[in-house]
Amino acid sequence: MLQFLRTPLLLFVLLSLFSGVVPAQKKKPGPDDGYIPVIVTDQKKKKDEDMTQTLPPPKELPNVVVADTDRLMYSVSPLMSKGLLTAQTREILKSLLRSSRGTIVKLRAFVAGSGDLRRVGELVGETFTEKHLNLPTLSVLQVGGLPVEGAQIVMETTELDKHTVNPNGVAFISGQSSNSVGESLQKLGRALRGGGMEAADTLRVTCFISSLDEQRNTHQLMAAAFPNAVLNYVQMQREPVTPAAECEAVARIHSAVTTALGFLNPPDLDKSPFYTQVALVTSPKLVITGTQLAFGTQDSDFKLAFDRLQRALSSSNTRLDHVVMSHQYMTSRAIVERLRAVRATYFSGANPPASTLLPFEGLPSLDASFGIDVIAIPDPTAAQR
Repeated sequence: MLQFLRTPLLLFVLLSLFSGVVPAQKKKPGPDDGYIPVIVTDQKKKKDEDMTQTLPPPKELPNVVVADTDRLMYSVSPLMSKGLLTAQTREILKSLLRSSRGTIVKLRAFVAGSGDLRRVGELVGETFTEKHLNLPTLSVLQVGGLPVEGAQIVMETTELDKHTVNPNGVAFISGQSSNSVGESLQKLGRALRGGGMEAADTLRVTCFISSLDEQRNTHQLMAAAFPNAVLNYVQMQREPVTPAAECEAVARIHSAVTTALGFLNPPDLDKSPFYTQVALVTSPKLVITGTQLAFGTQDSDFKLAFDRLQRALSSSNTRLDHVVMSHQYMTSRAIVERLRAVRATYFSGANPPASTLLPFEGLPSLDASFGIDVIAIPDPTAAQR
């Protein structure tokens, strides 16, 4: 009897003891099972916030810059055959900044192909801002072709050397319209001699040609005629245009000139009422602009572009009648006569500036028909008013 009572009692005791440790029904794993919370320090939070912040857009490129005439110098970028426009532009800007001996104040970019020309300005702004450099003015043109297959862009720079390199000033020589590159270069030589300069004084020569195929020896001719100059040449439009070739130049004035500005038309070169062949500049300062665009082909459209350019120049104490060199870029030669008529009302009639006026494949806006950039001297009377 005692044995029987002990058995149920033992079972009851055992069941009571094990009831506290019997596991409940196993639940399904939740999304946080196995996750160890991480406490983010204030420093880590700040770093993450900085990474997710939207970077400010690059600064807008200036309309004008003021440069020292006696420190003016030039360079041209190498031509690249690999990559698209953005990649080539980035590499070219890096190359130009590495090789620069001073401050870049102006870039003129010639773009081949169908890339977005506006991208060039964006990349210039980004690159110079990242390097904490003063922003240059910019002109961007679409051309028919570049000398190297696959090349999307070439850039010319206007820079300021750290030292005086042009003690007597600089000369701007108009584009010499000709039937061949060789003939255009010969005219440049005559223009130089008319201003008392030699080929060795030339700082930069740019040739605009109608056909790369027909002018394959362009670089050899340029190098033979101006061995000390920075050289660049491009095809203006995809299809042949007139003139066959037009070369312009900037040179170092060889000997001292007594006046701040002189305009010359050497007797063995054509004299035009629209431009001067050679502008000799000894003014201490130059005002250099970016490109102003005209939208449309009416006189009023051209006047708007010149008016905007006038306002830009006035911010640096100068005016359009103080321009010494002008570059005008058209998408069609059909507007030449109307453009010249409007231009004459803004430039000096007695001494029109040196000039290059040529057709190009395109401009940074699809609606643009015409673009202009200029170099002027400050108005010496502005400070007195």
